[in-house]
Amino acid sequence: MTPVILEHLAWPDLEWLREQHGGLLLLPLGATEQHGPHLPVAMDTLLAEAVCWEASAQTGVPVMPALRYTVSQGHTTKWPGTFSLRHETFMATLRELAGWAVATGWKRLLLVNAHFGNDAPARVAVDQLRLAYLGRLQVGLVHVFQLEDAIWRAYTEDAADLHANRAETSLMLHLHPDKVHLDRLDGADDPDRTGDTVFSYPVAQTSLNGVTGRPSEATEREGRELFEAMVGALSKRITQATMEEPPLPVEAWEGLPSVNFE
Repeated sequence: MTPVILEHLAWPDLEWLREQHGGLLLLPLGATEQHGPHLPVAMDTLLAEAVCWEASAQTGVPVMPALRYTVSQGHTTKWPGTFSLRHETFMATLRELAGWAVATGWKRLLLVNAHFGNDAPARVAVDQLRLAYLGRLQVGLVHVFQLEDAIWRAYTEDAADLHANRAETSLMLHLHPDKVHLDRLDGADDPDRTGDTVFSYPVAQTSLNGVTGRPSEATEREGRELFEAMVGALSKRITQATMEEPPLPVEAWEGLPSVNFE
């Protein structure tokens, strides 16, 4: 099967798709930010897209165009290539896209995130959307790096406060080897300096080169195994999401007024 990429389809095809799979859409959340001296600034977007596309190929659920500019303020302006939205702008973007999804007949929206900095604002947006469209839109958020405990362990094995580390470099060696600068891996390793800190620090205060972890240990095999685990876990979540209903029947909550956060 091939992925169902929304932007490649015409509206009659989407009109039909809207009535399939519980009316579910996938929205990949990436980023445009520095990823050390060896990885492309599109790393998170490329990963979010690839995982969603492969899961779409397995489930038939359509994938919206990825959000490439999100919340990357923690990377500061020290290294070129980082372009960040404000948290408020990102949340407003998610709300507006969800609003259009509801207005055009979709029933479910799953945000599939591949960038750590999107976690907090995306969760706030989900909290807002579930009240604004109560009974009209089921909305959820998953992180590709936390779909299973084993995936998270692989991500954090060489650094808890990871970035452009072994896992991410391995994934790119599998997905886009032509975009990995192998000649820059020697000396790219930079340790996690946040183990016993109390405060939260931006990357410019914790990393010398934008890396946290040991990318020099990356392998294509590890990336392939990690990617396959992500796709399998996401496909299971998607299958559940196409059918899942609120734990309580509609009679217990219908008629509640919606809450608008615009």
